[in-house]
Amino acid sequence: MTSVRQFKLKDLLRINNVNLDIFTENYGLSFYLHYLARWPDCFFAAENSAHRLMGYIMGKIEGKHDNYHGHVTALSVASEFRRIGVSSQLMALLEQVSEQKKTYFVDLFVRVSNKRAVDMYHKLNYIVYRRIIGYYSGERDEDAFDMRKALSRDTDKKSLISIPHPVRPEDLDDD
Repeated sequence: MTSVRQFKLKDLLRINNVNLDIFTENYGLSFYLHYLARWPDCFFAAENSAHRLMGYIMGKIEGKHDNYHGHVTALSVASEFRRIGVSSQLMALLEQVSEQKKTYFVDLFVRVSNKRAVDMYHKLNYIVYRRIIGYYSGERDEDAFDMRKALSRDTDKKSLISIPHPVRPEDLDDD
């Protein structure tokens, strides 16, 4: 059985099993603390009946006007708990918070090569809004898809009008 709850400070000591994946971004402790302090209502943990951390979602609410949206900064599920709906549960919670805050859409960035994640997001009704050239850097630079899902406030679905040409990270708007 899976229970989902607000992420707690002590969970930071338990995320190692969740972050052991080539597609998972690992952040410094201060980054997690900043999100926990600034957007605690967008940070959730899933655990099993033995209180083992199964996964987490870290998000935020940002933007202005019709770009006011929820953003998934990180979604990670430990390999042994994948394909049982944990990601869907966590995404649903962030979407629910975003709806309550009356945002227009939820977006996220995902590696183009992470086919399983891209397919999962498609099943959750996210579309590829645009491709970002060289968004991920490191040993191997890689493009990202900016994927979006319109929420009820976006009655005309304007947030889903895709940009047909790739953009660079420096071209992303900050609002």
